[in-house]
Parts: sequence; C-alpha cells; structure tokens
Amino acid sequence: MQNPLSRLYVVVPAAGTGQRMGSAVPKQYLELSSGQTVLGLTVSKLQKLRPNRLVVALHAADTWFDELHLSGVDRVVGGDHRAASVLSALAAIDARDEDLILVHDAVRPCVRVSDINRLIDLARNHAEGALLATPVIDTLKRVMNQQVTETVDRSQLWQAQTPQVFQFALLKRALQATPAATDEASAVEALGISPRICQGRADNLKITTNEDLAMARFIVGGEAQ
Repeated sequence: MQNPLSRLYVVVPAAGTGQRMGSAVPKQYLELSSGQTVLGLTVSKLQKLRPNRLVVALHAADTWFDELHLSGVDRVVGGDHRAASVLSALAAIDARDEDLILVHDAVRPCVRVSDINRLIDLARNHAEGALLATPVIDTLKRVMNQQVTETVDRSQLWQAQTPQVFQFALLKRALQATPAATDEASAVEALGISPRICQGRADNLKITTNEDLAMARFIVGGEAQ
C-alpha cells in the first residue's frame, strides 16, 4: 500500500579506498569532467530528489571530502564493510520505521534521476522494498580451473544496481542480521523477503577499474550535451 507520508533519506556509502584503481586518491574523488568528481556528481543527482537528509559515510582517514564543499550533506564515519557504513548512517538519522532509506553507491554517477524516481514510487507501494537492476544479456559460463563446466541459464538472472530503497526499520534489521551482505537487497532477502525489481539502464555503471572511469567520462559527456 502506498505511503505518501513516508519521508525520504539518502545514504551514500563512500568509505572505500579504491585500491583496485591504483590511483593516489580513492576512486570517488577522481575527476569526471570540468573539475566535477565522481562523488560530487553522484551527490548532485541525489540532491535533486530533495531528501529530508543526505548522509555520506566516509573512511575515518578521509581527507578529500571537505575539498568538495558540498552543501546540505551530512557526514558520518563508515565501517570496514558496506553494511557497517550504512548502519552508521542510519544511526545518525532520526527516521520513523516506515520512512524510506535510499542507498546509492558513491561510484555510480551515471544514474538517471528519472529512474530513481520510478524506483522510489515502486518502493512506496511495496513494503518489501525495491532496487534498480538490469536483465543479464550476455551468455554466462561457470568456470573451474580456467575451463568451462557449464553454460548458465540467464533467463531469470538480473544484475543488481543501486539505488536500493527500503523502509528504515526493515533495512536496519536486515543489515544487523547479515553484516557481511554485499548489498542491501541481499540482506533483506536473508530475512525471507523478496524485494521488487525496477528495471534500470546498463549505463548506470559502477566505477571499479580505469576502463569503467573512461566509460563514465564518456557517458557524462553525453549527458551534458
């Protein structure tokens, strides 16, 4: 049932150090275009949602965030794992049980605000929450010792993205119960609850490698035209 009175809070886990990028600074602080950083663009898109609060969870030794001069953004110290960072942000939020918490990767700057709004509408209508995802289109192989052992049926497989949106009480309970969860949806699933899928776009990529960064710069350049 739709709950139009629920408030919206946004959480951005950004405590990662991005060691796989091999850069001098964490990947969320790398430049995308015209002085705009990955995290800066991500936050600017999330602010268009006009949330009640936007909280970024940072590494304890973060020395770059203040240089972004982001207004209307609160900061907390994140944890060693994603769930710990999100829980740290939840502890700083004065939310009601039914309020919506939107969690989005700091390094997904190419997400479309229109897709996020569709996702929020879906989560308002379904108490089990929702996430952006795309159907798997490539042929998948199961491999052992560098040899194919099986071609996996992809007909029911989707690739999870963020944002992911859940009610405050549900998300907090799920993450406390499954602190090793790699995303919020899997923690909720561990409770026996099945989140809804909202189909997103393939270009809502997560920047993990230098190749991803190059592709994100290309996508962002196209958005600016």
